[in-house]
Amino acid sequence: MSTAIRPQELDTLKDKIKDIRYAILTTQEADGDFHSRPMYTHGLDDDGTLWFFTYEDSRKVEEIQANNRVGISYSDEPAETYVSLAGTAEVKKDKAKIDALWNDGLKAWFPKGKDDPNITLLKVNFHQAEYWDKPGGKVNSLFQMAKGALTGQPDTSGRNEKFGDEPS
Repeated sequence: MSTAIRPQELDTLKDKIKDIRYAILTTQEADGDFHSRPMYTHGLDDDGTLWFFTYEDSRKVEEIQANNRVGISYSDEPAETYVSLAGTAEVKKDKAKIDALWNDGLKAWFPKGKDDPNITLLKVNFHQAEYWDKPGGKVNSLFQMAKGALTGQPDTSGRNEKFGDEPS
């Protein structure tokens, strides 16, 4: 994690994403186009580091090795919580961390198990984040829509905060 995000902001972000398992990871291809794909978050360290399993010979690893800047998005539609992170990724061939994060459910994606020599980790540290949410989720949204229809007043119950800054 970058020092650009203060500890209390990190706590807020961790709270927003702790129960959202799937993220969208965006990398940049050699031609400059963006490439996004769903990824399962396998770890969220106390310092905000995110961990993802992948294959070492995957396209995303190739893209990260060429340009390590990534975007990660989380979405919890029923709770109306959305989080966007910007940071850097690195490929980590760390057997101890693989062992610590491994669970047998991963065999659906990695059928040879945790000792497959092609398994590696993506370690993501972010320096910038933004979230949008609506306290009360869908129930509040429906109430606010009905209230707005009756009163003509706009819905102001949503929240949006941006943390961090551009990397130095």
